[in-house]
Amino acid sequence: MEAILNARLPATLANMAAVISNDPAAKGLATAQAHAIPTAVVPHNAFATREAFEAALNGEIAEILRYKEPDLIVLAGFMRVLTEAFVTRYSGRMINIHPSLLPAFPGLHTHRRALQAGVRLHGCTVHFVTPGVDSGPIIAQAAVPVLANDDEDTLAARVLAQEHRIYPHAVRWFCEGRVKLGSQGAVEYSNLALAHGALLSPTLDEKS
Repeated sequence: MEAILNARLPATLANMAAVISNDPAAKGLATAQAHAIPTAVVPHNAFATREAFEAALNGEIAEILRYKEPDLIVLAGFMRVLTEAFVTRYSGRMINIHPSLLPAFPGLHTHRRALQAGVRLHGCTVHFVTPGVDSGPIIAQAAVPVLANDDEDTLAARVLAQEHRIYPHAVRWFCEGRVKLGSQGAVEYSNLALAHGALLSPTLDEKS
């Protein structure tokens, strides 16, 4: 969230309507307040059901936006599974970042699972949110090498640096109308150069 705020996106700070957290101790609340962005806390453990929790979330969004609909909801460290009704309401207007190269390693403990699987490339994925967990159409990905001496912490730090790099770009593209969720459920790009070629690890020795 801080990386997005510091990126000076087309959506200016004045248009960043609110930061809403389910955790009253979330660091992002203080960061938002330092930028004069309204904040709200909706603690999920205060509600008996997901539906009741999400109704309160919708209420906060409506109150802050004076009953207008948000153009974009950006999830960052929001570790709650959202219901199909909530996701459908904001379809094409809600994105998330996940610390793996989806569809590999959805869910939790991605770095541990990547190390256990012995992958040579790991990374992060920005995607549109759909009812399936970490299964939405992919907007952007960044890959990092997995080193022989990596543990969960070192690998997580390498991936996090890329999360901070690609998430602001994905938000910028959305705000500029250069990426959207198409009517057929696929990501559509406009005026974006898509990379070609392969990223290989280990790299190939062309002389061998």
